[in-house]
Amino acid sequence: MDLTPKQIVEYLNDYIIGQSNAKKTIALALRNRYRRMRVEPELQEEIMPKNILMIGSTGVGKTEIARRLAKMMSLPFIKVEASKYTEVGFVGRDVESMVRDLVYESINLVTKEFESKIKDKIEDEINKQIIEILVPPLPDGATQTAQDSFIKTYNTMEKKLISGQLDDKKIEIELPKKTHVEIIDSSLPMDMSSMQESLNKMLGGLNKEKVKKEVKIRDAKILLRDVASEKLLDQEAIKIEAVKRAENGGIIFLDEIDKIATGSKNQNQDPSKEGVQRDLLPIVEGSSVHTKFGSVKTDHILFIAAGAFHVSKPSDLLPELQGRFPLRVELDNLDEEALYKILTNTKNSLLRQYKALLAVEDVKLEFSDEAIKAFAKYSVTANEKTEDIGARRLHTVIEKVIEDISFNADEKAGEEVLITRELVEEKLDDIVDNEDSARYIL
Repeated sequence: MDLTPKQIVEYLNDYIIGQSNAKKTIALALRNRYRRMRVEPELQEEIMPKNILMIGSTGVGKTEIARRLAKMMSLPFIKVEASKYTEVGFVGRDVESMVRDLVYESINLVTKEFESKIKDKIEDEINKQIIEILVPPLPDGATQTAQDSFIKTYNTMEKKLISGQLDDKKIEIELPKKTHVEIIDSSLPMDMSSMQESLNKMLGGLNKEKVKKEVKIRDAKILLRDVASEKLLDQEAIKIEAVKRAENGGIIFLDEIDKIATGSKNQNQDPSKEGVQRDLLPIVEGSSVHTKFGSVKTDHILFIAAGAFHVSKPSDLLPELQGRFPLRVELDNLDEEALYKILTNTKNSLLRQYKALLAVEDVKLEFSDEAIKAFAKYSVTANEKTEDIGARRLHTVIEKVIEDISFNADEKAGEEVLITRELVEEKLDDIVDNEDSARYIL
């Protein structure tokens, strides 16, 4: 990924309003990944990633930044919740499983890349297998006339297959019989995972049976793709490249890190929270984690942690863990102007989504500029009177206003419906003014 920091920020600007400091820090961290891979190998090992801690209220864009990064990059990227992990010895997932999840993601990413490189070969292999079913090969010693007729029929069928004329025709295909159900559970202890894999290989070697299925050709193309891919792809090369990419380009977004912070004042804390922090230390600092694809070093994996820190503070984390996240970014709370821009300037705007949904029912939904400003105003007011949930409040406010229109959409087919400021005020005035109602309804 060779995007410049400015290009990364420009991409994020299409989806996230404001938060320029967070975008800048993230963009620099990603660009430094690219820069590191361009320096001499001796120095590469010494350049460690600068892990980031994002601090901000809920609904200000922390998780959205992670979602957009995942779509933008061709790097192994996973988002995990710190609160779902438990200390070793407690029932639950151990923190090393996040690294195994990253490797699985890397395997999927590299496999898709390898498949795209030999896409034509895979398609040819699938077509060849289907045509051999439609036009069985001639026996040895066939006459010249039979061979000529076979070639003519074969070519005709091939053209029809490629053009899609035969998609609805049913054929009988043979697929390898599965001798096991693949359990991709990264929380399994390493020795159990290894035992499971060895057993699967042994059963796969013993059982060479094939299962016959009668399916339409369009479905056969999908079912035979895995068989063709497995036959043509170099699985060992994929494994090596995936592990290398996870080690040098992997990014783990650790959300809800504030939920494992243990403040000195909070006496009734979950005893495993501090244990999770201790288990995180070696992984973030750099260690080797055993996976079914080999040992993975975490030294150069970039960790981006995020948390609201409403109840706890970043200083409530273990000092050693705080030191592993040297870059701190505080995200701003969203004001009325920011919420207005979220509704009008983003590519995935909620208003565009609602318009598209009602267009399915042949209803043309429009919003006046004054109505959009009213959405932003009521959202800010509701956030001030109750809990501040940031941009997420827009979902509730807009849904409350267009609920009846959406419910009766079938009666308004072919009509244009304009959402005005008056309609917004009529629906929301009483609810927002009454604090108790706002707490329960908005």
